[in-house]
Amino acid sequence: MSSAVTRPAGPDHLWSVDEHLEDILSTVRPLEPIELQLLDAQGCVLVEDVMVPVSLPPFDNSSMDGYAVRVTDVAGASEEFPAVLEVVGDVAAGAADLVRVGPGQAARIMTGAPLPSGAEAVVPVEWTDGGLGEGPVSGMRARSLAPGGAEGQVRVHRPAEARAHVRAEGSDVKAGDRALEAGTVLGPPQIALLAAIGRGTVRVRPRPRVVVLSTGSELVQPGEELTPGRIYDSNSFALTAAARDAGAIAYRVGAVADDAETLRATIEDQLIRADLLVTTGGVSVGAYDVVKEALSHVGDEDEPGGGVEFRKLAMQPGKPQGFGSVGPDHTPLLALPGNPVSSYVSFELFVRPAIRALMGLQDVHRPRARAALKAAEALRSPKARRQFLRGAYADGEVTPVGGSGSHLVAALAHADALIVVPEDVETVEPGTEVEVVLLG
Repeated sequence: MSSAVTRPAGPDHLWSVDEHLEDILSTVRPLEPIELQLLDAQGCVLVEDVMVPVSLPPFDNSSMDGYAVRVTDVAGASEEFPAVLEVVGDVAAGAADLVRVGPGQAARIMTGAPLPSGAEAVVPVEWTDGGLGEGPVSGMRARSLAPGGAEGQVRVHRPAEARAHVRAEGSDVKAGDRALEAGTVLGPPQIALLAAIGRGTVRVRPRPRVVVLSTGSELVQPGEELTPGRIYDSNSFALTAAARDAGAIAYRVGAVADDAETLRATIEDQLIRADLLVTTGGVSVGAYDVVKEALSHVGDEDEPGGGVEFRKLAMQPGKPQGFGSVGPDHTPLLALPGNPVSSYVSFELFVRPAIRALMGLQDVHRPRARAALKAAEALRSPKARRQFLRGAYADGEVTPVGGSGSHLVAALAHADALIVVPEDVETVEPGTEVEVVLLG
């Protein structure tokens, strides 16, 4: 990360959502590329095109278990008048020493096995008597049970066209083709393709390591006893899960008490494994909001451009926000509000794009859509604030879920979209077309 970009704004400046996001994305830089083994590269972004060194498949091979034949030898074959061919041997997948199929001959062949010289097509075993001298069979006898099955004669009951049931060399991809483009996120199908063309390693941008810390002496870990005045820590779980969903390797740190020195020491300890730090809570104006105090001196006193700036944003929920860098490597840090809905909405709007930027992705944003508001009454939005309401989106309509309170976790669990109400809109009537951020 380069040193934090700080706009020339006073402490009372009200930042817009777009200004805050622009500041984050203009500061966060993609991680440096590294070479990784295939499975370690899952979820990472390619930094260079990958070319095909060898065609797939690398040779003509059978797509069926059956018999490799010459087309003229099975022309006109039927159950009443089968073509009777001499079986000259087996061709198994992985075979190197192949038999040759001449006039009046056939070779028993397995799926994926190379097409032997002289053969022009494959007839499925179900079109034959399987060498048993009777009617059509449903499958081959195992070689271990019938070693003589690759000898003698086979009766073919149907004709076959040239190249029938043959996978042609290069029919998937050809040598010299581009297998994958730079910028591709490597999922299971892409990993499979890389392995199939013989690539053992790839050059990628690694998945960002994100450390999530929740703050507050009132927080108790799930599974522990809930004493009077305490609440369970849900934010760190929600944000860690959200970071993983965004593509990061995320680490959750248990709730840190409202003590600046403890928080400062915890953050400094976590810097060794963090490409991005996310805190939740302690960014407002209360007497026990210690995050501001702690983050003003976190291991970067001698590093120019470091430090975290705390801001007020023209949005609801999520007005208080913090952004900057900490530590000698200027590790980016985003400080989010402590209310559950505020922290999650803030994550979606600011942290998720930062994670995607670290990954080197071009499109870092959630998809958006237009939808008709389905509601019993008009929505109200505070003047000069961009409001984000939870909603359920389906078939071009969006229905508000829960109220506007920033503590309503249950409603958040049933939402798959955020309804965006612009700053200059204070009332949205049912049926009005609105913008929605799609979360699912």
